[in-house]
Amino acid sequence: MQRYLWTLRTLATSGLAVTAIAACAEAEQPSTAETRQSVTAIGGALPGTDPDRFAEALDNFIATEDINDGLGPTFNENACAACHTTPVIGGSGVQIERRFGKVSRGVFFGYDRAPDNEGGTLRQLFSNGTYQSGNVTCTVALDKEPADATVHNVGRRALPLFGLGLVDAMPDSFFDSLAASQPSLTRGTVLRAIPQFPDSRDPTQSLTKQRVARFGIKDQQTNLVSFSGDAYINEMGITTQSCYKGTSILAFAFENYPNNIAPPAGCNGGDLAPAQPPGNPEIPVETDDAVGSCAGGVDEIQDDLANFLFFMEHLAPPPQATLDPFTAVVGSFLFSAVGCADCHTAKAFVTPAAPFNGLPGNFKFFPYSDFLVHDMGSLGDFIGGTGDSVATTRLMRTAPLWGVRFNTQLLHDGRAHSVREAILAHDGQGLLARLTFSVLGPTEQGILTRFVNAL
Repeated sequence: MQRYLWTLRTLATSGLAVTAIAACAEAEQPSTAETRQSVTAIGGALPGTDPDRFAEALDNFIATEDINDGLGPTFNENACAACHTTPVIGGSGVQIERRFGKVSRGVFFGYDRAPDNEGGTLRQLFSNGTYQSGNVTCTVALDKEPADATVHNVGRRALPLFGLGLVDAMPDSFFDSLAASQPSLTRGTVLRAIPQFPDSRDPTQSLTKQRVARFGIKDQQTNLVSFSGDAYINEMGITTQSCYKGTSILAFAFENYPNNIAPPAGCNGGDLAPAQPPGNPEIPVETDDAVGSCAGGVDEIQDDLANFLFFMEHLAPPPQATLDPFTAVVGSFLFSAVGCADCHTAKAFVTPAAPFNGLPGNFKFFPYSDFLVHDMGSLGDFIGGTGDSVATTRLMRTAPLWGVRFNTQLLHDGRAHSVREAILAHDGQGLLARLTFSVLGPTEQGILTRFVNAL
């Protein structure tokens, strides 16, 4: 390897670099001529999006909620946009949510069942505190980490949302093909799950059929409508009920109480949103926003979730920056040679001719991620589901690199503040790429990081 790297270094710093490396670079590197990705300014909508509908969805995404709307009882922020502001609405943010867990005899416990049900691994940062509910004075405590937790204060940053509708439109087979094409040492794992809320526009989705998971830091969600509902309850504490082809969707309908301790009677479940009528198995009393009965095959997304879905679905990918020809060609070669492209694939994504979500068909884009999970060793967050092995808790989704220059924090917990720092923190299946990068000279490292920052 040392001999190879010496040769690479010689090429990259010589006048022959452009000719030599261009011959080796993959033909499928993106350029202005071959991609429709750079079609709009950062934060803009995809071509063909109804501007009035997009503005309506954006307004809902920006709207601040309070206790009367159902905020809480515990929450991390009071508006979707509060966590997605960098560099514009829909981007990443500075907020870091916190999680915990326990490992005993090599098995993870997520505090979500007896004998110690604390409501799961998420520790929300705020609560509604003390408020008046009629004649009752109520106080909601803050979440706290259990004393016997062994995985402490794990951070997860808010992720940018650009281009996710295009990713949602990709068929499962595409992700399977990406995994099959990867080297065995760095091959990702394709996770599948039954959607918590299937998207009824897609005939391949249902309440009984698994779909490839592709959203969230650990690929927790299979589609954007589920991603919306999950974020609304976990980050803002607002519970919703929707209908899928006659079935009531209750995955996001139950409140998150601090350490799973419900407020006293008379406290309206920890917020002041009007309670639902009791005795209806389709709509829990504590649900803040509900569409109502699903009888007769009703298919309806709760209106806030529908707006969040539309906004995220129609956000365009971040535009690529312009590079000089030398940096573009040499950087592309180094990106592949170092091993970055094993997981942050440079392959083109192309939407189906007629995507189920109504987005542009045959749209070519380059997110520079396989959207699969990889064992990241010490860089993993060590959070999983109850019963998971420690190895499973190390699995992390490959972060898309498009628009990375717009982020102020990198990696899952925001610990890195530059591309170089992020590369040097890689471990597990990313270790070889880190070691290869670390022995490059300053010139090559600079070329590679400038290339990544232009994606």
